Amino acid sequence: MRGLLVIIVLLVVGASARAQQFPFEYWHEGKVVLESGDTLKGLIKYDLQTDLIQVQYNKKAESYTARKVIFCEIFDATARSYRQFYSLPFALNGTYKAPVFFELLSEGKLTILVREAIEYRTFNSMYFYGGTYTRLVLVYKYYLMKENGNIEPLTGRKSEWLDLMGGWADDVQKFAKANRLDFDNRYELERILDHYNSLIKR
Repeated sequence: MRGLLVIIVLLVVGASARAQQFPFEYWHEGKVVLESGDTLKGLIKYDLQTDLIQVQYNKKAESYTARKVIFCEIFDATARSYRQFYSLPFALNGTYKAPVFFELLSEGKLTILVREAIEYRTFNSMYFYGGTYTRLVLVYKYYLMKENGNIEPLTGRKSEWLDLMGGWADDVQKFAKANRLDFDNRYELERILDHYNSLIKR
């Protein structure tokens, strides 16, 4: 009986993993500004893992690498928000700088960029003792853009964010607590960072 339960759990987990879709798998309304100066409006699909943007416009479909694109904006219906992507030089593999896509998360005293990736993560199963399962999840990798234009990777830990905020850290923590915002949630982190940047402007 327990063996049957294990099989059922594995089937359910497998089905849910296959059914899961990520934002980059959808077509989004938006626009792309090319290095040539042209602006294309239509349906856009992005992939930050391959640094490729696809555009459907005027009954045509084109693909562009980060070398050909300056800026891209989409309305992400899954998140119900506008998202902006920029092509910026960065040594992604630690070798030499080349244009790659970054999403702008927050701009101001702290200008934070983000890239998406999918990774396999292992989870404990709630259905049987000691069991685990693995599935693909969407993860976010954060970067700090410095005033000189250099881009530095961040760990994304709460303590790191608060260190970057210096003397404003207590105010930001109070704001996050009052609004029940989690530093580990990409969209809630955006609100926290925007709040911090608004404090600096005052």
